[in-house]
Amino acid sequence: MAFPNLISVDELAQNLDHPDWRVLDGTWFLPGSTEDARQRHREERIPGARWFDFDDALADPDSSLPHMLPTPEQFALELEKLGLKPEHKVVVYDRHGLFSAPRVWWMLKAFGHQAVAVLNGGLPAWREADYPLEQGEAAAVEASHYPVPALPEQVIDAETLHQQLIAGEIWLLDARAPGRFAGAEPEPRPGVRPGHMPGAVNLPFGQLLDQGKLRPVAELKARFAAVADGSKPWVFSCGSGVTACVLALAASEAGHHQWRVYDGSWAEWGADPALPLA
Repeated sequence: MAFPNLISVDELAQNLDHPDWRVLDGTWFLPGSTEDARQRHREERIPGARWFDFDDALADPDSSLPHMLPTPEQFALELEKLGLKPEHKVVVYDRHGLFSAPRVWWMLKAFGHQAVAVLNGGLPAWREADYPLEQGEAAAVEASHYPVPALPEQVIDAETLHQQLIAGEIWLLDARAPGRFAGAEPEPRPGVRPGHMPGAVNLPFGQLLDQGKLRPVAELKARFAAVADGSKPWVFSCGSGVTACVLALAASEAGHHQWRVYDGSWAEWGADPALPLA
């Protein structure tokens, strides 16, 4: 039986001590926030959870863009430090409910890790169910061996995206809030223009959630159907490639598997004056 993309807190609690299960904390905060995800991880986490730092350790150090995918070699090395093996069943959560954990889910999936799921409702749902928490420095883990994976396939770059938009070959779904999509609100990153890519449609990621959990499948299908159909592959974008992965997770749950994530997202496109703007 295939490992699901989404699991409940009860399912995780039942398997928390399973030797083949691993829990990752994928919490991330928006630019400008005074919150420190690493400190929050020390203060409160699901027992045994390991910190998945996609903003630094698991990001491309040579890119000027935020948290771009690392090289396969860097990815494998960091997973070894976390004690992960390809056969492990991984559950990812964040402290918002469901916000940045799908980014970790997508990264693992993109690099070929098969058994990875997002905890529906995240840390708030775990707390609400009165399951145990731990504090302090996480216990050291024994390094593992993680083979270097192949380059991801569920990714698209700006040049390819531009060409496919001009040719009308894809649906581009932007997960940002309506004000940012319309260009009525400023972007949080300096030097990034307001607006959106010509031909994009807006599907704010929050419309796919209900109280920090993913909506039922029927509702997800309806939300997607309101902005795009299955006649062309879908590409997901957002501010910097984080909440685009909420759309990716929701699309997978809704049974749509022909999609890719634009990793650079608006942080790249909006900062390049050579790329068109709407």
